[in-house]
Amino acid sequence: MPSVLAVCVVRALHPDSGRAGVTAIDKGPVDGPVKVGDYGLYADVQVDRKHHGGLDKAIYVYAQEDIDFWESELGREIPFGFFGENLRTEGIDVNAARVGEQWRIGHDVIGEVTSPRIPCQTFARWMGDDSDGWVKRFAQERRPGPYLRVVKRGPVAAGDAISVLRVPDDAPTICSLAR
Repeated sequence: MPSVLAVCVVRALHPDSGRAGVTAIDKGPVDGPVKVGDYGLYADVQVDRKHHGGLDKAIYVYAQEDIDFWESELGREIPFGFFGENLRTEGIDVNAARVGEQWRIGHDVIGEVTSPRIPCQTFARWMGDDSDGWVKRFAQERRPGPYLRVVKRGPVAAGDAISVLRVPDDAPTICSLAR
């Protein structure tokens, strides 16, 4: 059964040489349930909501299976939240999800897949690579993870089950959009 391994929110804002001057990419796991509202998880922050938040990018999801790939590639452990994800999942191919697909997360929350993550220079700097190298590498692997918009609010917690409620047959997948 697909499930949530960790629910992550911002731990601290960090100075960043990007346009905003700070970044909220530093996310970490929390204990217990977290309320989910229209703009995402309570106690979370997105500095640049045009690119990393807002109603259509309220929750960023990344799969442990893709983290396992990156840990092997990079030769290091990637802790929960390190890629800026709000939910770390297992047992669901998040990159095969179709735009418009709806997931029930826990008992109440319903999220709808909207778009893939587009890697940015903030992410590259966070990974220790100020060049375009990390952005290109991450994009080429086609493991971007999806953003969700919130259809129904409620709490989420580590251990919550994820069930797919609806899959539009004719919609593109996250992976195909990431090309």
